[in-house]
Amino acid sequence: MKPFSESCVQNQAVILKQLKLLCPHPANILEIGSGTGQHAVYFSKKMPHLEWYTSDRPENHPAIKLWLDEAQLSNLHYPFELDVKKSNWPELAIDIIFSANTAHIMSKAEVEAFFSRVGSQLQKEGLFILYGPFNYNGQYTAESNARFDLWLKQQNPDSEIKDFEFLNSLAKQSGLEFSQQIDMPANNKILCWKKK
Repeated sequence: MKPFSESCVQNQAVILKQLKLLCPHPANILEIGSGTGQHAVYFSKKMPHLEWYTSDRPENHPAIKLWLDEAQLSNLHYPFELDVKKSNWPELAIDIIFSANTAHIMSKAEVEAFFSRVGSQLQKEGLFILYGPFNYNGQYTAESNARFDLWLKQQNPDSEIKDFEFLNSLAKQSGLEFSQQIDMPANNKILCWKKK
């Protein structure tokens, strides 16, 4: 049975609206942390001009493949085995890297490795699109995010909502330039960086 994420259904339409504006031209897009595979199926079906490459840790591959097998989309590709702290990133010419709801699950060390590899993986002028909840100057943007952060830390002490300033400093070190922030529902944001 295919796994199902209710949060994917809740946010996919609003994310798609922004992705269509951010990714209007044919491109290779690598999704980091494809999870259930629902986002990949939905977005690649709605944006056939994108070659959508999924990736995740091996334990999530069976779930992703179930969604991909059912969708049968020619522009949607089986997941790469990818751990942000390892060097097993795919050897692809990547124009866009997209990741949703991953940074707050990762430890700071994993996020540092993540951003470092994004910088080396993207083509020049390539775009890094990161969706999720973020803090600013150490402050929560909403009480619901504070509660969510507490829940995250109870699940895993290394997990937490990351500060934008921390992420942007990592991006700069990796040759990425901040381009825009997009406010999203439920106190989430889309952050975009461009490869210099």
